[in-house]
This record gives sequence, C-alpha cells and structure tokens, in this order.
Amino acid sequence: MFPHHPLWSITIDILLHMLLFIVVVSLIVFTLRGPMRKYKPADLRIFEKLQTIRNKTNDRLMLAITALGNQQFLIPANLSLIAGFLFFGSHHWYASRILAMSLSSLLLMFLLKQLFHRRRPQTPLLFQAKGMSFPSGHAIMSVCFYGLLCYMLQQTTVAPFIKSSAIVFTVLLALLIGFSRVYLQVHYASDVLAGFIIGICWFYVSLHVLQQLEGFS
Repeated sequence: MFPHHPLWSITIDILLHMLLFIVVVSLIVFTLRGPMRKYKPADLRIFEKLQTIRNKTNDRLMLAITALGNQQFLIPANLSLIAGFLFFGSHHWYASRILAMSLSSLLLMFLLKQLFHRRRPQTPLLFQAKGMSFPSGHAIMSVCFYGLLCYMLQQTTVAPFIKSSAIVFTVLLALLIGFSRVYLQVHYASDVLAGFIIGICWFYVSLHVLQQLEGFS
C-alpha cells in the first residue's frame, strides 16, 4: 500500500542521502576544523612552504585563476548556461539542474560559513577577502559548477578524447582555484580541503536527488 508508493521510496532515498551528507560533513569538521575555531598547525606550515614560490608572475596567475571561482564569475556563467539550455539547447532539463545545483551550493556555503564562523588568515598576500573562512566557498562552488560541466559533457556524443581532455582540464582548474586561495592566504589549506570534500559530496547528493525527482515526474 502506501509504503510501496514510488513517492515514498524516493522520499526515503533522498532522506538517506541527506543523512549521509550530514554525517560526512560532521566528520570533516571534526577532523579538519579543530577546536575553538582556530587554524591547525599544518595550515601555517603550508603558508611557510609557499613562500618559496611567491613572485609577481605567480601572484598575477593566482589572481586570474581565483577569479574563475568568484561569485562574480560563476553567477553569470550559471545564468548563461541556463539561458542557453532553455532557449537554444535540446536538453532543457539541464537548465533546472544548473539552477538547483548553483542555488543549493551557494546556500550551503553561506550556511556552513555562518555556522562555523571561522575567521580568515590575518595576513592575506594581496587583498583582504570578505566573510568567514571555513569552508572555502570557492572550493565548494567550483566543484559543483565544473563538476556539472563534466557531467553534462559525459552525456554528449563528443569524441572520447575531447571528453577526457575537457574533464582533466576542468578538474585541474578546480584544484588550481582551491590552491590559489591558499597561495593568496585568504584561506587555510584545511578550509579548501574541507570545501572540496563537502562540494564533491553535495554534488553527488544533489545530482542524485535531482535525477530521482526527474524520474518520478
């Protein structure tokens, strides 16, 4: 009867995935964040190691890379993709996935930052970033945005070599965006690592939920 209704099964599946996500985030926070909202000693050691590669050329390169994970870039990029799939593409459901993924990851980022309220490094390299430090919003948003690009590319009939090359490029780009935040000393390495893991988990959970809802509708 009711327990065997498809909607009931989908609801249970979604709740289990959300519970799994909460458990994973809790473990990440316990492992990486440390007590009293302070940095971990390894974070400062990484800053010291990066001193050896800092120069004006790398500074400019890291500024350019970090801009590709800014909200000022990702919000217009998401809106452009949504408009493209709505008006010019044949896969209109991609527009709803992009909208849901971008909004949910943005809200998740703000929620976690306010929840943990960890302050940023006190000695940024070139500029003072706004907001809280843990987890890295650039890492979360980059994983969700570029991960979704990889997913959509996998669904196309493009040549395998082009698919593989594009996926490798986007993965490396996301990693470089996270690295740039540590290089510029606007995030601790533990912020970025947590952001990547949380972003990957949220990407998987939200994509699974969207697929379940689309299949039911």
